[in-house]
Amino acid sequence: MPTIDAQKIGWKAVSKTGVVAAGGAPAVAAGIEILDRGGNAADAGAATIFALNVTDHGACSIGGEVPLLIYDAKNRETKALSGMGRAPLSQDAIDWYMKNGIPPKDIKMAPVPSVVDLCITTLQRYGTMSLETIIAPTLALLDAGKEDWHPRLAVTLRRMVEEERLTSGTREEKLQAATDRFYGRNKHRNDIAEDLEAFYIEKGGFLRRADLAAHVTTVEDPVTVNYRGYTVCKCGTWTQGPYLCQALRLLEGFDLKAMGQFSADYVHVVTEAIKLAMADRDEYYADPAFAGVPMGTLLSDAYTEMRRPLIDTQKASLEARPGDPYRMKPLKGGGVFRPGTGGTTTCVVADRWGNVVSATPSANVYHEGGSGRAGVSFGNRLRSLNTTPGHPNCIMPGKRPRITLTPTLVLKEGRPILAISVAGGDLQDQTTLNLLLDFVEFGMQPETAVIAPRFATAHHQDSFDPNPHREQTFKQAGSLTISESVGQNVREDLARRGHQVTTTPGAIANPVMIYIDQRSGTLHAAGDPAARRHAAGLGEK
Repeated sequence: MPTIDAQKIGWKAVSKTGVVAAGGAPAVAAGIEILDRGGNAADAGAATIFALNVTDHGACSIGGEVPLLIYDAKNRETKALSGMGRAPLSQDAIDWYMKNGIPPKDIKMAPVPSVVDLCITTLQRYGTMSLETIIAPTLALLDAGKEDWHPRLAVTLRRMVEEERLTSGTREEKLQAATDRFYGRNKHRNDIAEDLEAFYIEKGGFLRRADLAAHVTTVEDPVTVNYRGYTVCKCGTWTQGPYLCQALRLLEGFDLKAMGQFSADYVHVVTEAIKLAMADRDEYYADPAFAGVPMGTLLSDAYTEMRRPLIDTQKASLEARPGDPYRMKPLKGGGVFRPGTGGTTTCVVADRWGNVVSATPSANVYHEGGSGRAGVSFGNRLRSLNTTPGHPNCIMPGKRPRITLTPTLVLKEGRPILAISVAGGDLQDQTTLNLLLDFVEFGMQPETAVIAPRFATAHHQDSFDPNPHREQTFKQAGSLTISESVGQNVREDLARRGHQVTTTPGAIANPVMIYIDQRSGTLHAAGDPAARRHAAGLGEK
């Protein structure tokens, strides 16, 4: 029986034994059910992610992707798991992309599906439960569903459970057999991979069983910076996440608290730091297995101190201004002036033992493409690559796109204190920065931070536009969107500094957040209700 009634789940929760915050309420209930059965944050995180692919379908899909950060209390370490599929291995396919571009709303834009292997890798390395146990809430949702893909995906998941049951050996070996059946690596049964390949061929895609079989979830050290005594952990440059670290390095040179929360000075300086950090993102970030991203230099004291004076405290920049970490210059030659001219969901989990998960599932699902016999819809993340010869993020065989998905974990004295996940494309780390500063600089708890005013800029390249002429993807120079609850005098001051100010009554991106009070052991979780986020705590009824 479910531990908690999904219809009674709200947007904030407090518990000492476990919390989940995510998108759809039934997915939050799935995670709570697993925690209540004795599972840890890894078990509950995997259960929540699988369920989100039903409750938040359209924003995410089994055929999509999900980067994940986890703090392992036993080993006292944080790791990043790359739940990101890759481009086709075929050079002929890559040649086609380079000639024709990466199309929109076509299966050719889909990378290898990575959610299944991500969840099973998480269970193998950090979990305690079987696939059969953690997938049960998702199967219940599928069995009660009415979409045509629901029964097909249920069959696919039950085939994996069947493989787990048929396999002898350890829990980890059983889990491996289940994922191998999905990806076509099983010695006996590869029906799921065969169904997937048939779907790709039918729709004119390039992915094949060889691409599925080659997929692996890499486990990596996170990119980290220290900010005001907090260690901020992000996934690598196959995501946009490290630019948050660059922005924090720039901001540590300003007394933000003295400026005052939501003051014109505060909003201006944070926005200008975001612009500089995102310019480096657009210029240098890519799959580090294929491109030599100079991350150490980009986060170094010397580079940061060269770049920080570019922030004019009284004037908004209208230029894209990447630096030059190779020649150690504050600006790269040819900084470009630009005149103004989907879908993701969220998941954060903490358990009673100190394990914490932050993940950002996505796919930008295109329903008109269908889901084939396997019930696995496809997403668009190859469009986060480009076809610019020589660019670090140019498409290549087996390459991961530089995605916007970017979970966050924050440690204090080596122990987790915050987990944040945000849906919203290029807005994700901007909103994360809002919430992080709300907490660190102004002492806001999650239930206050997620509903506080926010601001963001479109002063950057579009991460979903693969146009080889990268300057043409720049969205809006000098733009600044801010919650309408921020005072008119502040907005007018920002406009005088050159920001192109617009206001919004609604949510700017879709955040969820957990705070772990290390003294009392209390877990605080919240998701922005205006963005239809939900949270629940173990023990609530």
